[in-house]
Amino acid sequence: MSGTANEGKALEVQLDGERVQRIPLRTRVVMPDDSLDEVITTYAKDAVQPGDLLFVTEKIVAITQGRSYLLTDIRVRPLARFLSKYVVKTPYGIGLGMPETMEMALRECGTPRILFAAAVAAVTKAFGRRGDFYRIAGDKARAIDGPTSGTIPPYNKAVVLGPEKPREVARHLQQLLGGGVDVAVVDINDIGGNILGSTLDKAGEKRLVRILSDNPLGQGHQSTPLGIVRPA
Repeated sequence: MSGTANEGKALEVQLDGERVQRIPLRTRVVMPDDSLDEVITTYAKDAVQPGDLLFVTEKIVAITQGRSYLLTDIRVRPLARFLSKYVVKTPYGIGLGMPETMEMALRECGTPRILFAAAVAAVTKAFGRRGDFYRIAGDKARAIDGPTSGTIPPYNKAVVLGPEKPREVARHLQQLLGGGVDVAVVDINDIGGNILGSTLDKAGEKRLVRILSDNPLGQGHQSTPLGIVRPA
């Protein structure tokens, strides 16, 4: 554990009058044949203390579950090419704005749901309302990661789906760490995030979203897919 913040990020924030640290944990690049338990044991088990919260990016959970796919292995249908043209792309992630990520959304969520979400979003967007596509398509669509210029190889040429059973994963990792530590599987970027599964209650999850709102893990080559939240 370095105990230092990623570039452009603050190690410590103040929330509701309380000072909180967000400590990034640097790891090797996690590969599909890695064991998540081994990664957590190697990089987090000796770093956490009782009362800490370990947050784990959904990406490394999904990768170790075999849910990453090279672009060259994804057969894109014409519908995916068509729908991806209408997705707004941002600097924080390509989302479903490329044919390969849209194709995986069609497979994950089902074609009827994605078509319904796209139809509703097309109507509400005309009235200045945004976000309806992902509200209807759901967390599985929102959690799909496509490659960006800052993505660490080999995932700069891959699509990574959201993790399976993230709440169960969080509970399992809590047991692995020996108790006394909460765990959350998070989907965060530089404009916000979601808690996909955790050992916290709903109020705790909402608070964690606020603590991680600026993504202390970074968005590019930092290689910090884990972090610790600790009272300062």
